Amino acid sequence: MISEKVGSKIPLSAVLFVLLATFWGGSFVAIEIGLHYFPPLTFAGLRYAVAGVVILGYAVVATDRWRPRDREEYLAVAVVGAFVIAGYHGLLYLGEMRVSGAVASVVVSLSPVLTAGFAAVLLDERLTVLKGVGFALGITGVAIVAGLNPASALSASVVGVGLVVVGIACFALGGVLTRPLRTDLPIATLEGWAMLSGSSLLFVIGAARGESLGAIRPTPTALASFAYLTLLSGVVAYMVYFYLLDEVGPTQLNLVGYLEPVVATLASWALLGELVGPSTLVGFAAIFAGFAVLNRHAVRELVVSAQRSIGRDDSSNADGEESAWSGSAGPADD
Repeated sequence: MISEKVGSKIPLSAVLFVLLATFWGGSFVAIEIGLHYFPPLTFAGLRYAVAGVVILGYAVVATDRWRPRDREEYLAVAVVGAFVIAGYHGLLYLGEMRVSGAVASVVVSLSPVLTAGFAAVLLDERLTVLKGVGFALGITGVAIVAGLNPASALSASVVGVGLVVVGIACFALGGVLTRPLRTDLPIATLEGWAMLSGSSLLFVIGAARGESLGAIRPTPTALASFAYLTLLSGVVAYMVYFYLLDEVGPTQLNLVGYLEPVVATLASWALLGELVGPSTLVGFAAIFAGFAVLNRHAVRELVVSAQRSIGRDDSSNADGEESAWSGSAGPADD
């Protein structure tokens, strides 16, 4: 049985949260490095073909059902495969040919903001003034990161940021489109089949672009990048994700996206000598402010729970305390 505490005070879920952010944040830099050796869509397709096989194998062993069995479950797999795997990652990899991994990670943190926007339009969720403010802050942050102005409308960085924005819009749209699909398909099974179907679509589109396996240069650096993305950022990170999804819920787990840019920036500096500019930091602050407005109840509850947990640890250091990271999901957005 896995202990819920690491050491005397740190909850296991908090450690795994940081580990997940590290794996996923580092993936942006690994993609940037690997794109020097792989065609972009073939790179993404190979990554998720291998990861999909491993995740599906896990589903066979660890879940009660390893394949879909009705129309809604097959439709859920198709939506996630097309939008979340193929659409998002294909455009992300194409975007990172023009912008750094650190900048791409900041843009990707827009995902919860776009999800709220799509939900308001497609699911008739109430669009409040505060939701509108949160969405506007997020879009403003992306514009700042891209350095958007009339003179640079077609620059490489603006095109790269635009590709990543469309990619993360695919990710958010895929998540919203699956909400009405009521299925009992285990998440590992869903992810495994979606990875395989999405990778197939990436291979097809890559071939249409003229990509081929012969263009791959399998240097040690290329293989290290691929191994990191497939095994650590892919397989291991998704196992951690499945665990945290049950432990903390999707709303709090969304916060991992705001630690990823920190990891990506540090990794870019350590491995590539790249640093993000002040405008990127300002843009990230605006995007996070948009997220905080949209999810203000969950953020407030998380802060209060963390303060209470720290207070209990300082006063009693008793065993069996409930952590802010080990409870249920926060309240739904307004």
